[in-house]
Amino acid sequence: MQDPFTGKPTHLEGPRLPGAEGWAAVLDGHRERLRALDQLGEAAAQCGIRADSDRDLILVQEDEVGLLEATGPEWAAFGDAIRAFRRRLPVVPLEDFGFRSDLDDPFEANTAQLARIGGGVEALAFVDGRRSVYKFFHFREGGAVGATFDFAPGEGALLHAEAVPGDYRMLLEKLLLTHVFGIPTEVVAITPEGILVAKQTLGRALPEKTDVSGLDPARLIPVPSRFLRTNRDHPRLAFLDGTPWLVADTHDRNIVIAEDGSWRIIDLVGAPFPPAWLERLPSLRQWIERARHDPGTPALASVDDSEL
Repeated sequence: MQDPFTGKPTHLEGPRLPGAEGWAAVLDGHRERLRALDQLGEAAAQCGIRADSDRDLILVQEDEVGLLEATGPEWAAFGDAIRAFRRRLPVVPLEDFGFRSDLDDPFEANTAQLARIGGGVEALAFVDGRRSVYKFFHFREGGAVGATFDFAPGEGALLHAEAVPGDYRMLLEKLLLTHVFGIPTEVVAITPEGILVAKQTLGRALPEKTDVSGLDPARLIPVPSRFLRTNRDHPRLAFLDGTPWLVADTHDRNIVIAEDGSWRIIDLVGAPFPPAWLERLPSLRQWIERARHDPGTPALASVDDSEL
């Protein structure tokens, strides 16, 4: 299929869940994009280019280094890395989605093709005529985008996690997490201003105040309160490629009913548990390792009577 706004291939359309092949292709796209971004950062560093924010890096265009590519292999490699990344995250004008970038609030009104269906602090959600969901992740002053967690130690075995503004790489990882643990999610484009556009399968909203505490406990494992305090609800442990992540903010408004009747997360806040903090908090680290093999493991490990 072809996306109606970008003309690029897409595996998502309306409420229909993609098959295994489509789901895997979208997953590969997420991973290839993150690898390409890392390679772009490494190539930039080889040219002595570093930035306080990754916004400049994620928006860099080939013509910005075109004249320098002939001056040395480092610059040639940088140009190759830009082209490779742009193939995986094309720059598409906001006007191609029907919005006017010259307005103070380009999303104030619907367009002929997109109607707003929701939104929050991080993004605004619209649906098109094919009933596909498009999310526009707007950036904050200073270039921050999305949200992640900042960790700090508490008393004893307690870890504090506070939701804070994130960067583009963390947003791309969050969209990968959403695809793996929730609703199918593609990254479509980024606008010249830095608005990241994602596409999702349409689902039906849950009834208000639905109890979601039992959401997918085999993969999204509730974190015992004795180990963690956070300013986002429903903190859960998830393993992505073997790495333990804190996933939260999975309340009823961030969960929908998919076409097959399953509950699917459409938004979350997440971050990998910092290895350094886990080393300092052995009780939490040991619980995470037990949960890796047994999601229902209790907070406290059982002790053999012979060891008492």
